[in-house]
Amino acid sequence: MLTTLILWMAIALPVAVAMEWWARLMHDRAWHGFLWVFHRSHHRPSGPIELNDVFPVLHAPLAAGLMIQRAWFEGALLSEVLFGVGLGATLFGVAYTIVHDGYIHGRLPVSFLGRFAYMRSLRDAHGLHHKHGREPYGLFLGEREVLAARRRGVLPPG
Repeated sequence: MLTTLILWMAIALPVAVAMEWWARLMHDRAWHGFLWVFHRSHHRPSGPIELNDVFPVLHAPLAAGLMIQRAWFEGALLSEVLFGVGLGATLFGVAYTIVHDGYIHGRLPVSFLGRFAYMRSLRDAHGLHHKHGREPYGLFLGEREVLAARRRGVLPPG
């Protein structure tokens, strides 16, 4: 059991980190592209529920499916690996929901996160995304993405 838990975490943690790059890519290419019809609601005041909320509703079953399949194939190495992938995607999704929807957009009671300078830097970077409608597209790299976008001339000097 401990070996399985170690395997899951060895897979889940890198997957959770890699999800930041996947989210950035999707945000840039899909949400601000052909899926703008859904994402637009997030860039305009729209109340407690946004059409944009369809994205986590569509992503969550994929991660859940990867974890649920373990019930049928418990002990198979591929099954344990897929469980770790699903767990990593879920960890990212939970963190994203708490930080982005909860703290940055005030949709959950987690304002205490503002006590941390890192969280304030993420809020400020995301504010630039909403102000300019372009980079930074990620969330957890915050100031790093802002500096990179400024070096490339995508964002004005700050």
